[in-house]
Amino acid sequence: MDPAILLPAASYEFVTIQKVSGAGPPVSASDQLAAEEPLEIRVGYETDGQHQHRTLSVTMRTPGHDEELAAGFLLTEGLIHDKADLLGIIPCPDVKKVEEAGNVVRAELAAHVKVDFAAMERHFYTSSSCGVCGKTSIDAVRTASCPVLPAAGPHLSAAVVHQLPQKLRAAQAGFEQTGGQHASALFSPEGELLLLREDVGRHNALDKVIGAALLAGWLPLHQHVLLVSGRVSFELVQKAAAAGIGILAAVGAPSSLAIQAAESFGMTVLGFVRQERFNIYSHGWRVLA
Repeated sequence: MDPAILLPAASYEFVTIQKVSGAGPPVSASDQLAAEEPLEIRVGYETDGQHQHRTLSVTMRTPGHDEELAAGFLLTEGLIHDKADLLGIIPCPDVKKVEEAGNVVRAELAAHVKVDFAAMERHFYTSSSCGVCGKTSIDAVRTASCPVLPAAGPHLSAAVVHQLPQKLRAAQAGFEQTGGQHASALFSPEGELLLLREDVGRHNALDKVIGAALLAGWLPLHQHVLLVSGRVSFELVQKAAAAGIGILAAVGAPSSLAIQAAESFGMTVLGFVRQERFNIYSHGWRVLA
């Protein structure tokens, strides 16, 4: 398996359970659960010639690829726009509690990056299951670094679309071990799996993919295809658009607001991609018969 797809050991935990089968008595067994711990994202920035840092968000995530998660979060929230805006991301050394060790990262922003925290209109706590909660205005999300996508492709054949779920599932090490993680993956238009990340939060899984692509210098992702293991929400469309992704495919269904956003961004959305079928919800010109 490609190193980019390998699952960090900290992303799952062993527990003792009681298994019940049929009418027999419970039997003790070992089981693997997807790990879930809080990650505090701090930012360091310059203001009036002074270096400051503050907490930006706390998200419940599966440990692993935390720097990528932070980078993707900063990009999709509109605080940064490319790799040059980011000096680096490090595990925060000045934690005050033992349980915070390994669960706090600090992103150092370049001096030219101006941070308007009030304009973010977001609570600093985000759960792993819901990213858009805490937004006081959907309009604020719509305008957060989501330009209209170029109309130059990529083009994707229906035959390739049919192949994507099987390739995703085969590479989902976390889901294979725990059954409790969402996945986001980048593919080439020819169906080659380029990058996959998993997390208990589907928004976090996508932020990890986008963050990895940002740190690798791949953005914008105009010639890539994104496949997610669940449904398509408004915020997943917003995050994909911020990274420049033109085709978003999902194993599950999209929401009505997700499709409205995709139409305005110029994004192709495919839903129910499974069992040799799929639905085209927006900008179907990218899909070749």
